[in-house]
Amino acid sequence: MRGIIFAIAGGALITLQGVANARISQDIGSWQAASITQLTGFITALLIFLIVRDGKWQNFKQVKPLYVTGGALAALIIFGNITAMEQIGVTMTVSAVLIAQLGITFLIDSTGAFGVVKQKMRLPQFIGIGMMITGVILLGI
Repeated sequence: MRGIIFAIAGGALITLQGVANARISQDIGSWQAASITQLTGFITALLIFLIVRDGKWQNFKQVKPLYVTGGALAALIIFGNITAMEQIGVTMTVSAVLIAQLGITFLIDSTGAFGVVKQKMRLPQFIGIGMMITGVILLGI
């Protein structure tokens, strides 16, 4: 249950962050908004880490270099979301992002990429993704 609550909270916060970034972008520019978001995110994460202390810096050496690029991807994600929200609105942006996430996670789960346990995809999963895509098309009409 906690996982569902965290997922819902995360989804809501991603949407709020996207809207805030789009507003900042209108005043100072997209890459500047992405930079501010990354900086404030780093400061917040560092403060939480210093308070919670749930890990050790020494474990950083165990992280594969490919996975460290996640932060760099965040800058591109922020820029993409800002640009999309300005051009197609919040609802369409979030819908398209969800479809992209579902598609990539579907590929990762079905192939076992990145070391995740391979999942067998069945008809209900295909129907679910089809319904999501249909929903976004209907939103855009």
